[in-house]
This record gives sequence, structure tokens and C-alpha cells, in this order.
Amino acid sequence: MKTSTLPAIRVKPELREAAERALRPNETLSKLMESSLESFISHRAAEDEFISRGLRAAETARQDNTYVSAKDVLTQLDQRIAAAKRK
Repeated sequence: MKTSTLPAIRVKPELREAAERALRPNETLSKLMESSLESFISHRAAEDEFISRGLRAAETARQDNTYVSAKDVLTQLDQRIAAAKRK
């Protein structure tokens, strides 16, 4: 597969210096930028899917007129935390 380039971006010198300080041994600024972009794209996809699931759940709750109170949710979460701590 043929590679392509992304547009160059202008940044403040402080940001470039910070990026260069963040480099690992034998890592280039280009590789850091590529890794960061891949990570961001993955995060954005997960975020979009999370929002989509939430919207579907809200629509289902409206259609079924079935809701769970915040108090019940927090109680269930507290129980899960307590159970996890016991293990």
C-alpha cells in the first residue's frame, strides 16, 4: 500500500519542544505524531460507539417506558464495588 502525507501544522515553539521532550529513545517526531493520531482515531471511534449505545438505550427506554432511578444504579454500583473489594 502506498503511503501518503498529512498536512503540515504550525504549532507554538513550546508545543514542539514539549513533543520533542516526550520522545522515547529512537522515536522520531513523525512517529510520535503518527502514533498519537492512531490513538486519537481509536479513542474517537470508541467515543462515538459509546454515544451511539447511549442514544439507543435512551430510545429503548422511551419506547418501553422502562427507566432505572439514579439511586438504584448507584446502589448497584456500590454493591459491585463492595463485592470486588471482598475478592
